Amino acid sequence: MLSISSNLDSGNIEVVKADNPSDIQVEVRKDTNSDFLQYFFFRISGVEGESCKVTIVNASETTYPFWKEYNTYASYDKQNWFLVDTEYDGKQLIMEFDAVHSSIYLAYYPPYTYEQHLELVAECQSHALCKHSVLGQTVQGRDIDFLKIGFDTKYKKKVWVIARQHPGESMAEWFMQGFLKRLLDDSDPVARKLHQEAVFYVVPNMNIDGSILGNLRSNAAGANLNREWLNPSLETSPEVYHVLCKMDEVGLDMCLDVHGDEEIPYNFISAAEGIPNYSPKIAKLEKDFIEAWIRNSPDFQDKYGYDKDAPGTADLRICTPQLAERFGALALTIEMPFIDNHDLPDPMHGWSPQRSEKLGSSVLNPILEVVKDL
Repeated sequence: MLSISSNLDSGNIEVVKADNPSDIQVEVRKDTNSDFLQYFFFRISGVEGESCKVTIVNASETTYPFWKEYNTYASYDKQNWFLVDTEYDGKQLIMEFDAVHSSIYLAYYPPYTYEQHLELVAECQSHALCKHSVLGQTVQGRDIDFLKIGFDTKYKKKVWVIARQHPGESMAEWFMQGFLKRLLDDSDPVARKLHQEAVFYVVPNMNIDGSILGNLRSNAAGANLNREWLNPSLETSPEVYHVLCKMDEVGLDMCLDVHGDEEIPYNFISAAEGIPNYSPKIAKLEKDFIEAWIRNSPDFQDKYGYDKDAPGTADLRICTPQLAERFGALALTIEMPFIDNHDLPDPMHGWSPQRSEKLGSSVLNPILEVVKDL
């Protein structure tokens, strides 16, 4: 029997028609209490041996309809993800594949589930250098997990790494998994050296509610957390409120805010050029960090990215410019692709979770190269 379910952690889809595997029609639903519309994740069952055609009928109505080069991610076991042929006709997104097993999962990007998040936090806290605490609760009352890695001295720099303000950008938490596992690897010389130079303050998932709900950009109250940093609210953006309070309490010399981008098929950095107090020191730190990462990872580049803000025009509601201005610090937004990295394309797996992890692991090298100058 053919069935379609989005009753999953991170699930999002609404069924329009599901009586024939060769003509399945679905719609992406809006984010909770918001008009953002993009992320999907669902399971189709009862299709073993069938030639399937799945159409997202409202693809042209999505927030970021950059579908021309996009291919959908699929998996039979939620462990191994591969791309399925996907076509956009200007209105609808059409996926076609021959099903090998009864059930198949389709996703805008492979989810990083709440259970995975809890397992990652539990694994990290077992390390002697890592202390876990809860900063507060989300809109729906879930814990905001916080990891402090390293022991304080007055000489050590304070490095913050946060991810997944936009929950549908799940590659950000795959990135965090790679970053944290290497940072807590006692046999890694780069990690060992970093522990001598810095204490790390890590929020692996800023938007737990939105992640579970299958949202692209919003929390449970409908707030876009990356527009809440100027004046966060306990009612609508407690996730930002509690994290910013902790930053003010302990200080900040550097922050990486990890995201994904729907349109640009490359990994890149968005910096803080437009803040009122942009300084030559920050400019040099940005340049040194970017150049160091290019040397250390062929998956990173700086030719393609967002247009730079003109001097004094930065939106201080956004995390990176707010923190750069507030602390006079190096603050950077990391963007990864949904489409793939066109510098090193992988036709079978695209920009996979494994590649996101590898990029997260590689970021330790540029951090080490700039940490003494922060």
